[in-house]
Order: sequence, then C-alpha cells, then structure tokens
Amino acid sequence: MKILEGGCLCGHIRFRATGEPGFPHSCSCSMCRKHTGALTAAWVEYPKDHVEWTGPGGAPKSYRSSPGSSRAFCGECGSSIGAIDDAPVIALLTGAFDKPHLAPLIPQSHSYVGGRPKWWTVTVEKTGK
Repeated sequence: MKILEGGCLCGHIRFRATGEPGFPHSCSCSMCRKHTGALTAAWVEYPKDHVEWTGPGGAPKSYRSSPGSSRAFCGECGSSIGAIDDAPVIALLTGAFDKPHLAPLIPQSHSYVGGRPKWWTVTVEKTGK
C-alpha cells in the first residue's frame, strides 16, 4: 500500500496518508486562494480513516469555512495543511507533502478557473492516469 507523508513548516503537524490519493486537482476559488495565500491550490483527497496525524501537535487546528468543510492549519506556524470535510474526507494540499513531485499528486483537473486573475494561466497536463 502506498504511504505518503508530509506536514507543516515547523513540523508540529505531520501526517501519514495511506492508499492512492483521490481526485488530484487544482483550484482557484476564492476560498482556496484565501486559505493558501496562493492564486491556485493543488489538492488530493483521502478517506478520513486513511490519514493519520503523526506529529507532536496531533491533528491540525481547523476553521469552519463552509457547510460541510473546515480548513486545516498548524496552530504553531500557521501553515495550511488542507481541508477536513464532513464527508468523511480529508483533502491535503500537495505542497504539504514531503515529496510533492510524485505522479499520484499531479492535478488531473482544475476547478474554478474563473476565480483566477486573467493574467494567471493554469495548464493541467494529463498523465495518462
């Protein structure tokens, strides 16, 4: 079984995700932009029981951002980690992974293209997945 790990900037929040990441995508909606401070966020999803919080801080802090979802972040350094959905799904930001370059994390689609500034171009290359 595939195991991918990652965490926040200071190491207080760490995670271990097992299995294949689902729905690898990027998004330019206003909530993703505000949560990350970036024009586009890249995400993958895991069933909640496939994510283990392994760092000294345990589970990340969260902010209820919308019905059905809370944004997750480190309470020490403020790093964005992802979103904890009621589904139960945990969406992890690919930038929080120790090895964000791995093929299963490559976005296969882009959501809310209209939310990006017109000068920002997002191209998603299909990898044959």
